[in-house]
Amino acid sequence: MHVRGRGLPDEAPVELWIVDGRISIERVAGAETVFGAAGGGWILPGLVDAHCHVGLGHDGEIPLDEAIEQAEAEREVGALLLRDCGSPTDTRSLDDRDDLPRIIRAGRHIARPKRYQAGFSKELEDESQLPDAVAVEAQRGDGWVKLVGDWIDRGVGDLAPLWSDDVLKAAIDTAHAHGARVTAHVFSDAAMPGLIKAGIDCIEHGTGLTDETIELMLEHGTVLVPTLINIFDNFPGIADAAKRYPTYAAHMRDLYARCPERIAAAVDAGVPIYAGSDAGTMIAHGRIVDEVAALTKVGMSPTKALGAACWDARRWLGRPGLDHGASADLVCYAQDPRNGPGVLAQPDLVILRGNVFRP
Repeated sequence: MHVRGRGLPDEAPVELWIVDGRISIERVAGAETVFGAAGGGWILPGLVDAHCHVGLGHDGEIPLDEAIEQAEAEREVGALLLRDCGSPTDTRSLDDRDDLPRIIRAGRHIARPKRYQAGFSKELEDESQLPDAVAVEAQRGDGWVKLVGDWIDRGVGDLAPLWSDDVLKAAIDTAHAHGARVTAHVFSDAAMPGLIKAGIDCIEHGTGLTDETIELMLEHGTVLVPTLINIFDNFPGIADAAKRYPTYAAHMRDLYARCPERIAAAVDAGVPIYAGSDAGTMIAHGRIVDEVAALTKVGMSPTKALGAACWDARRWLGRPGLDHGASADLVCYAQDPRNGPGVLAQPDLVILRGNVFRP
């Protein structure tokens, strides 16, 4: 096959041939032009959802056929590379499917008893077990481990960190020794300094960012995946449902109110930020395009926001883009995909592992 158009971020001409499921920049005689025959159009590497949960349902583990439906929903919008940020369902058999996006797994969430959503995580009775648990999940995942950094502590009625600083340092060092990076669910400000100073690679959500923690992230090279649509869509409802814990409810409302300004401050400061929808329970799969739009509302340019869900995110995750010899995972648009979610959500052509899909 043959495709032709323009690429981003440089808007340079792109002309590719697809042979045996791989990209070639060398002309192939007799190839069928499946996109760009009339000129114009845009060709991008497959989109990236850098925080989703294929294999996670409202009560935790789900049947594999439901996980497949989740992955198919991502493919429909051109999200062909997914960083699965914690799932109790073993989805590794999906790697053999040529019709499903590629998944980078973080194993299962690691938490403490009653300090995360029931059925989601591996729960440790004693925090001293964390380094060993991280070693296990590092082997189960694809180069990532997911910690729950904070959650409501019902004894104090508010968000609170789950782990002490020295245990975090030992656990993150263990993950790095096993060749895995570490990320953490964090809502409030209290848990972030310990995580960042311990060497964590990424913060998920980050609604409690302060000027001080932004500086720490820059100092330590910590990445942020803010999952804005989850925060904007769901934080008010979470607070409304927490009538037994008024301090926690007020805290969640405050984090919600300050979130746009705090993430914008991180954007302005130059913290590396990537797009993740948090699809899996409260957010439907296939909404990475809405997250790209949300990033533009906190100060990212349309090109930079799209890069956070495409070429830049692929580079961060160590996956190729439109490179010679790479798997043919790409999306094609007749219109400029920076023109909003209405365009980005409806690619004219999706090519995954060399297979053509027309949404």
